[in-house]
Amino acid sequence: MGLALAAAPAAAPAQPSDLFFERTVMTAADGRCRLFTPEVSAALAAGAAQARGAALRAGVDQKTLAAREAGARRYAAQLNCASPQVLAEAARVQQAFSGYSRVTRMTYPGDVADWRADRGSGRNARWRLAQDAAFGGHRMTFGLAGREGANALLAVADFTDSQSPYAARLVLRDASRTMGPYLDARTKSAPLSRKLPPRGATRTFMAEARSEADEGLLPKGSDGGWAFRFPAAAAQALAELDPREAIAVEFLFSGERVRTAYVEVGDFAAGRAFLQVASR
Repeated sequence: MGLALAAAPAAAPAQPSDLFFERTVMTAADGRCRLFTPEVSAALAAGAAQARGAALRAGVDQKTLAAREAGARRYAAQLNCASPQVLAEAARVQQAFSGYSRVTRMTYPGDVADWRADRGSGRNARWRLAQDAAFGGHRMTFGLAGREGANALLAVADFTDSQSPYAARLVLRDASRTMGPYLDARTKSAPLSRKLPPRGATRTFMAEARSEADEGLLPKGSDGGWAFRFPAAAAQALAELDPREAIAVEFLFSGERVRTAYVEVGDFAAGRAFLQVASR
């Protein structure tokens, strides 16, 4: 088997699972052979995560994709780091991804919603990876935010009736209790609320902090709102989900009232990896 990584990150003539295999091979080979600069290594990892999401959305099941990933790592383990073939492929990847590593903003389209990634520099708190949601006339922005080098998982919401939630929780599929995602038969056209499993197959992360939202993090058009910060483990759990799934952000009010916003998992993992390019 020869190396055949499709060059440019944005151009993918190969099938998504093939592209995922190829990028995983080169990522694993880089781990063994130190083939790339840190910036290109991070960009390649982000490209592999994006290819994985594309393969799942194309209908490749998780078991098949896991087998392809294992095969890619076995193949990379057998490569001769000093072989002309490996060095030539590494040079091609270095050239293709070096430009990508200098990109500061990306949009990751989903079936229902997009993730916006921004790894530019700046002193003020800003969204690094964000998705907007509307629910019951209210607005929320969810994702990773912070000042340069800091990426906390936040939900920032503006409630049109000026009510103030006292807490928030993140609800998502528990991978330890399920064999895979719960997907509505209508797939892409199904509402996000139908892309979560039954409550008994979920896990919950309570927000660990609540504060008035920073002006730079408010949903578009909002004059004020509340910010809830979730633990780092929640971001990791979200990154491990299927891109076709959804998660719920539940805002808790006095009187046992709950208002729920939904977020599409999409390419959260790829966007999160893209942010790492800036920190290398």
